[in-house]
Amino acid sequence: MAAPHLWLALSPHGYGHAAMTAPVVAELRRRIPDLRLTIQTTVDRAFLDSRYQSFAHVAEIADFGFRMRSSTSIDLDASARGYRELHRDFPALVAREAERLSLAAPDLVLANIPYVTLAAAARAGIPAVAMSSLNWADMYAHYLGDRPEADEILGQIRAAYAAASVFLRCRPAQTMTVLHRHDIDPVVVPGQNRRPEVGTALGISGAVRLGLIAFGGIGHPLPLEQWPLLPGWVWLTSQEPPPGRNDFRHWQAGGIAFCDLSASVDLIVTKPGYGTFTEAGIAGIPVLFVPRPDWPESPHLDDWLAIHTRCLPIETGQLFDGSLPGILHTLFSLPIPSVAPKTGVSEAASILQRILTGCDGSC
Repeated sequence: MAAPHLWLALSPHGYGHAAMTAPVVAELRRRIPDLRLTIQTTVDRAFLDSRYQSFAHVAEIADFGFRMRSSTSIDLDASARGYRELHRDFPALVAREAERLSLAAPDLVLANIPYVTLAAAARAGIPAVAMSSLNWADMYAHYLGDRPEADEILGQIRAAYAAASVFLRCRPAQTMTVLHRHDIDPVVVPGQNRRPEVGTALGISGAVRLGLIAFGGIGHPLPLEQWPLLPGWVWLTSQEPPPGRNDFRHWQAGGIAFCDLSASVDLIVTKPGYGTFTEAGIAGIPVLFVPRPDWPESPHLDDWLAIHTRCLPIETGQLFDGSLPGILHTLFSLPIPSVAPKTGVSEAASILQRILTGCDGSC
């Protein structure tokens, strides 16, 4: 009997969709050791290699999410142009993707959350599942729904999502209008607290506090040279540390995987995002975050985070204007909530396993 083949389509809008799906695929492979995996996305291959093992890579996908000016600012006009181009001849695009899938002949398509792939799977007669905390139909309606072309584009997007047999809505999630929704708990890999290893790698004592500055896979450069010097703190960042500042290190200098690093620090400074928020919520790591009031997923993420760990919203300028010591005092004075449940990975894997093999792991 041939090994089951999973085709995984990932939105290249940052790293969140790839990061969210990785623990589900890992659990599925634990249950189905001979599972073949193909990943279709333009997400950086090095990032994929850090989260997934042994896969074929198709580095081409129609999906783009939104065109961004920064990690928190959408270029609405560029995004609208992108959708108009993508939907200029939507049936032909779907037909081309369906041919690609037919040639590969996977047993199941999992999309987080490219809708063209879901429409193509339906055309090719291949079972398909969507999984995410958001979807591009409701996002498009929120930001671009007043454009003249919106009704036709939205109709095609909604029909594509409706073609999935189930949409696994990963809590915390935006309000959704897509069909076949099935709510599951947070989909996140629990990081291990490896603080002693990090301290050794960085050459710092256990008394030093560690802050992780993590704004995701879309550029959000900060003027770190203006960051206040706080005695007893070292900051880990994806940017080049500013010259002469020994209190900044690149996060890779910690010598461990990012998910473990996020469970090994004393504080995360970030923007609302599913991966960072859920990793903090299940580990109980305090968070300072720059709000995104226009992002439909934000209120659900923000409320969920406040239930499961100490957190405060801040403005970017407060990181540099002398407010940070007082904000940290307030943050660490908050009561410590109960950490979040983390059963979404097994829930999702059971559903996918049942489709692939007819068994949910109890056979």
